[in-house]
Amino acid sequence: MSFLFNKNSHFNLANIATFFNIAAGIFAIYFLTHNDFFAAALFAWLAGAFDIVDGKIARKYNLSTQFGIQLDSYADFLSFVIVPTMFIYFAVIDGQELTLSTPLIIFAFIYYVISGLRRLIQFNINSNEGEVEKYFVGVPTPLGAILLWLVYLIFLTGIISETFVLIAMIVIGYLLNSKIKIKHL
Repeated sequence: MSFLFNKNSHFNLANIATFFNIAAGIFAIYFLTHNDFFAAALFAWLAGAFDIVDGKIARKYNLSTQFGIQLDSYADFLSFVIVPTMFIYFAVIDGQELTLSTPLIIFAFIYYVISGLRRLIQFNINSNEGEVEKYFVGVPTPLGAILLWLVYLIFLTGIISETFVLIAMIVIGYLLNSKIKIKHL
């Protein structure tokens, strides 16, 4: 079991937590495609919990590596970019394509995915093993996912329309790569 605390093991404890993040994201997608939004939301939030845990474990046990940094970003892309966009699509847009602006739908989803991917790539370029910056520059993808979740909850109240949800996706996508500074927890 020494591999769990071996910095050079791809299956160290921090990376295993990240693999659980990925698994939770895959389960969220499964439930989204079966219209079980409650289960999908539970697994999306579980992915977020594993994202917090993996970083804390990596710092506490000095397990941060370039492999772990890359793995974490791939997990974040799945759980905090792909899952939230699929959630918005299946829970809000699906079936409304003919009544909404198709170019707006296409733009909102592609823009958010590319913005999230660009943000994660830039984060990796700027990251060093074992170092944690005081501030994130731009909204981190987990926070972007939470913001999309809040937009969805507001949508459920009937206060905002599907079009507003799409515009909010574009705004949040922009914030992912903005110069806003967010304190690192």
